[in-house]
Amino acid sequence: MSDISRTFPSTYQDKGVINIGIGEYHAGDFPMTSIGLGSCIALILHDRSLHVGAVVHIMLPGSNGKTERPGKFADTAVPTLFDEMMALGSNKRSIVARIAGGASMFSQFKGNLDIGNRNIIATKEALELCHIRLEAEDVGGTVGRSIYYNPLDNGQIIIRKADGTCLEI
Repeated sequence: MSDISRTFPSTYQDKGVINIGIGEYHAGDFPMTSIGLGSCIALILHDRSLHVGAVVHIMLPGSNGKTERPGKFADTAVPTLFDEMMALGSNKRSIVARIAGGASMFSQFKGNLDIGNRNIIATKEALELCHIRLEAEDVGGTVGRSIYYNPLDNGQIIIRKADGTCLEI
């Protein structure tokens, strides 16, 4: 087992880690995880100066005007997470983004039915609209992922893929 995989909590209750479920988001200086990212996207905003961050588990690309559960949709999740960071005292220039997920879970679905790819595109577009720099990503493919993020450990993000491999972005 690699050193990175040893760092990934075996359960989200480990070390006071907060689990972010589908359509949910949290912000603060505590460790956060989001598990079971198939076509979904985990967006992590990190402020290197304050050592705080926020995570959202995005399920779908567009809200189509829906205002409830803003974390569920890329177009509403990005500005909502940005607002959470600003409420923590972040400076816009100190915030960077990292994303993971967006897998094509069913190879027979292409084009408009490939929700993973649509989520990737929509998240990147929303980041551009908010002028947030995308620093790193691990997206696409056909394998699901889970992420572990610790803002106090230099913004460490560990990704565990469903095939058992781990990497850090």
